[in-house]
Amino acid sequence: MQKEPLFGKTLDQLKQIVVELGLPAYTGGQIAYWLYKTDITHFDEMTNISKKVRSLLAEKFELGVQAPARESVSADGTKKYLFTTGHGKFVEAAYIPDGKRHTLCVSSQVGCKMGCLFCMTGKQGFQGHLSPGGILNQLRSIPERKLITNIVYMGMGEPFDNLDSVMTSLEILTAEYGFAISVRKVTVSTIGIVPAMRVFLEKSKCNLAVSLHTPFEDERKRLMPIQNVYPLKDVVSVIQEFDLGKYRRVSFEYIMFKGVNDTRRHVNELARVLNKVRSRINLIRFHPIPGTPLECSDEATILDFQQALNDKGIVTTLRASRGQDIEAACGLLSTKELVKMKQADE
Repeated sequence: MQKEPLFGKTLDQLKQIVVELGLPAYTGGQIAYWLYKTDITHFDEMTNISKKVRSLLAEKFELGVQAPARESVSADGTKKYLFTTGHGKFVEAAYIPDGKRHTLCVSSQVGCKMGCLFCMTGKQGFQGHLSPGGILNQLRSIPERKLITNIVYMGMGEPFDNLDSVMTSLEILTAEYGFAISVRKVTVSTIGIVPAMRVFLEKSKCNLAVSLHTPFEDERKRLMPIQNVYPLKDVVSVIQEFDLGKYRRVSFEYIMFKGVNDTRRHVNELARVLNKVRSRINLIRFHPIPGTPLECSDEATILDFQQALNDKGIVTTLRASRGQDIEAACGLLSTKELVKMKQADE
């Protein structure tokens, strides 16, 4: 029988667990320290907890941390880590160093059910939710853990389709008892699941990134089926409901597709749609994936598009392409592993 992992539990949950075991509540705080502030791999290393209690914990629980199954290193310093999730499934995390900024891009699901036309993860289909511990293990178990300055939930899966696990992981990630990363350094990306967005904006102070990709409703339906359920106008409306304060940021992710979303007509409509939203646009070069007709806009078009948006008063940045030689785009490496496993079984 598989034991329940303690890694990924909040402080309140840990206190509840130890009290149910007949232990003082403060033992939960001691366990949280060892789980989130140290690199221990066994209960025996929790040296300020008695041997009797450590044995009890080991009998009923497992620590719940797991090393990556595979690591790929790019010429530009980007690293892709592959983690197994059991039953032959995989998730990916990408470590992206850039000067003093060290970003970790984490996954929240195994595969994805959203079916966006441009996404390799979506082509895997949905295979399961990650637990809070499964999300946080991507930070906890890499050698660069102590270098990380920024966390982005932009890996495999739609974070707000796994809302409870994501919200719990955000608490542990930003709490003093946990990893104590500033909320200003954490960004969660979504394609626009409106009810979950509202919960996130109410209960978290972390930054929000919305996958936009076109301001026109009909085009967005073709690129992103979620548009049929939660139209862009509703996504923008829920953001406008909240006073995000001076430091909290909303950004819109915009992948550049040749002949699809890269015209002056799109610039003008973006300016209209985002007129009352304090935000920025991040332009992203599209890296082709198998089975899609989409191509990346040429460089001159991308730069012209960026300048036109800036001229409209919309702060617009162009994201640097990283890790192309190690297939750092979400879903490529895990899909490759799934295909290899399938071929080995045949």
